[in-house]
Amino acid sequence: MSKARKLGIWAGVLGPLGLVLVVVALASAWAGYHGTTVASESMSPTYTQGQQLVYERMDGTGVRRGDVVLYTAPDRYQGAAVLQRVVGVGGDHIVCCTGEGTDERLLVNGRPLAEPYVSDGIVDGMHRPYDVKVPKGRLFMLGDHRTNSRDSRFFADDHGGTVPVSAVQGRVTDDYTGLTLLGLAGLVGLLLALTGLGLGIAAVAVRKRVVVPPPPPWAVQV
Repeated sequence: MSKARKLGIWAGVLGPLGLVLVVVALASAWAGYHGTTVASESMSPTYTQGQQLVYERMDGTGVRRGDVVLYTAPDRYQGAAVLQRVVGVGGDHIVCCTGEGTDERLLVNGRPLAEPYVSDGIVDGMHRPYDVKVPKGRLFMLGDHRTNSRDSRFFADDHGGTVPVSAVQGRVTDDYTGLTLLGLAGLVGLLLALTGLGLGIAAVAVRKRVVVPPPPPWAVQV
């Protein structure tokens, strides 16, 4: 097999393979992750206004208690996406509150909930008790800045303030392992595609350099 043919074969393998890797990596990143900007101080000090965040695109069926999610509730926020923390999932019983001051706690299924993320240690801020049984397929949401968050507590007449899991657009993540791996896959794909292109160019150049030998003297017709 000639050198030009070998180069052409490698170019035909590596180039398309690289392009496929690039396309798959970009499509997976777009389908799996998105970015958002924190619009208010309702989640401070965890996330502050103007901060850029990455969230995993997913529906609410996969979220867990304690997750921070982005969701929409048009009847409450005029269609704007809202960033809040999941305090209760379907079947949970949320009661506010037990204790006083910085010892105040929400009760979730009868147990005090530790919330080190709340602003100034205040887990209520409304000074108005509530008792909510979260329906199946819904979530009870609170901001971390309890004195400055218009969350589930303000919509008690609508399913106890809960929102449907279908309202969730994604879950905020601080783990960029998935994105990093997709980025590496895209980079490898780009390198393979460029390598394939280079090998293809080299194959063409080798073919052009092939010198056709002159015919032997006895083959020359007089």
